[in-house]
Amino acid sequence: MKNKNKSALVGAALLMATSAVGPGFLTQTTVFTQSLGASFGFVILISILIDIGVQLNIWRVISLSEMRAQDIANKLLPGLGAFLALLIVLGGLAFNIGNVAGAGLGLEALVGLDVATGAIISAILAIAVFANRQAGKAMDLFAQIMGFIMIIVIIVIAVISAPPVKEAALRTVAPTTIDFMAIITLVGGTVGGYITFAGGHRLIDAGIKGKENLSSVNRSAVMGISVASLIRIFLFLASLGIISQGLIIDPSNPTASVFQLAAGNFGYKLFGLVMFAAAVTSIIGSAYTSVSFLKSFHTKIAQYENWIIIAFILFSTLVFMLVGKPVELLIIAGAVNGIILPLSLAVMLIAAYRTDIVGDYKQPAILTIVGVLIIAVLSYMSSKVILELFLN
Repeated sequence: MKNKNKSALVGAALLMATSAVGPGFLTQTTVFTQSLGASFGFVILISILIDIGVQLNIWRVISLSEMRAQDIANKLLPGLGAFLALLIVLGGLAFNIGNVAGAGLGLEALVGLDVATGAIISAILAIAVFANRQAGKAMDLFAQIMGFIMIIVIIVIAVISAPPVKEAALRTVAPTTIDFMAIITLVGGTVGGYITFAGGHRLIDAGIKGKENLSSVNRSAVMGISVASLIRIFLFLASLGIISQGLIIDPSNPTASVFQLAAGNFGYKLFGLVMFAAAVTSIIGSAYTSVSFLKSFHTKIAQYENWIIIAFILFSTLVFMLVGKPVELLIIAGAVNGIILPLSLAVMLIAAYRTDIVGDYKQPAILTIVGVLIIAVLSYMSSKVILELFLN
């Protein structure tokens, strides 16, 4: 495999993973560990299995069709691509406001800047990636560096917090409670909305597509989920270690509280580093993927793609400065993305059987069965979550 292709495949995987691992991801993991304890391991296991099924189906169809998701949807039903793009862009914008806020919080914890100043500096850094003439390579490299930093730091905190690993392992397969809202939120926060398309669209832009690249696309998709899941598992263990010691996690900033309780002021600084890395990479991933859904609708959008991405980041930052973003909204955004996911996956599954989209490709029956089961399960869980939201 050429080094250029290898770099793009790793970059696509890490773009997807670091897009998933944003402020909402960190907050969700800590909050649900606090409420479910060791049984949250079961939620993580189920979400990982769903995530892999989703990613393999969607990335394969994008690669084989050599089209972006909105073009595939429009080919199935005129107007469907525009509707899907609207959902993705609105969801991406909602998350990006939270990402900007998270980056500001990260720099506040790391170096003592006020949140607004930190948010502006983070936005400028993200903009610098797209101001680069080789924005694709810059994005891939940035995602790799930040992903590595997050993994190392969270593993360190997990080890320091000394979690009850045996209890976590037991409850991962034999939970004492099952929370549908937690599963929907985790899936939505990992492969919901724009996130599941981030890597697939990056591969299209890098020219890695077609049947000859299918095995590489599969590996890249699984790598992306593996990295995001590794971070989720170690953050869960870190939070569980703190809870098992009887320490109280501060609900106003739960993840920061875990890091601080584990390693004092040094831990709080590490939280700032992780939050900043997670948020900035998510700003980049959200802006890039959201705009990629608009490229098909006018040639000017593709022509001025990087400038529109920069405008997207600036608008997200402005909204944060004017409105702000509470912890609860990050949780809800993940749940909403989980509700959007069945539609996205259904489009891709139908497309997998259209010869005018994927040519002579034969979709493996196991992937279709897994995909249909995921749609059914997520639709059922989503309906329960929606009812709970309305009834409460």
